[in-house]
Amino acid sequence: MRKASGDARLSRGTLVLLQAVLVAVLFGLWWLATTEKWLDPFFFGQPLKVVQVIVDWFVSGKIWPHLAITLWETVLAFIIGSVLGLGVGLWLALSPISSALAEPYITAANAMPRVILAPIFAVWFGLGVLSKVALGVTLVFFIVFFNVYQGVKEVSPVVLANARMLGASRGQLLRHIYLPSATSWVFSSLHTSVGMAFVGAVVGEYLGSAKGVGYLILQAEGTFDINTVFAGILVLTAFALLLDFVVTRVEARLLVWRPRAAETEAL
Repeated sequence: MRKASGDARLSRGTLVLLQAVLVAVLFGLWWLATTEKWLDPFFFGQPLKVVQVIVDWFVSGKIWPHLAITLWETVLAFIIGSVLGLGVGLWLALSPISSALAEPYITAANAMPRVILAPIFAVWFGLGVLSKVALGVTLVFFIVFFNVYQGVKEVSPVVLANARMLGASRGQLLRHIYLPSATSWVFSSLHTSVGMAFVGAVVGEYLGSAKGVGYLILQAEGTFDINTVFAGILVLTAFALLLDFVVTRVEARLLVWRPRAAETEAL
């Protein structure tokens, strides 16, 4: 007989409703604090004006080209960074000598704050899409690389021994054992990888660009328009949540083989 669970679980609808109420309460407190001048509206903005800016952006269509640029930079950074991380991770994981030689350089590059590369990329690639993609790639690469490297190293020696005993070639081992193991680790890190690609695109736009939501925020900051700054932050937050939702759906389809926690519960 299954043991009764000690924690109460909320339905999906109830949870969404409570989350919406929490957001409404936070906006209400923000409105009250700025209206009663507990917080200076010049520095903290005014919720109604922030919402008005967002509505104007979407009604006029001004925001769409900037969102499109940010999305394109995110997608390119994610794809290129993932492919490079997968290739280099497989190569070093399957080549002990190359791995030993590259280890100190990989460690040093991973420890370096990648944000400081943004000005260099701006000089190399200009203020267009390429410099933002390059920054995003440096963020995504190491996440995918370490997951792939670990995934290959976690392959069961028994499975490898059995495959070799059956006459599997190095190419067959790569295709049927190493690559599936590595890609499963990549799929499990989709949230982090896409998030880092998004961060790279936005940070790159903020530090220097001619388009993108980060560019809108930078322009508003330069004119001390705090309401537009908060509007850009809210739009980016909503955009990030939408990306997270898409990744969650993709991840659920790609990782259908994962056992659920409930399935391992003792009877």
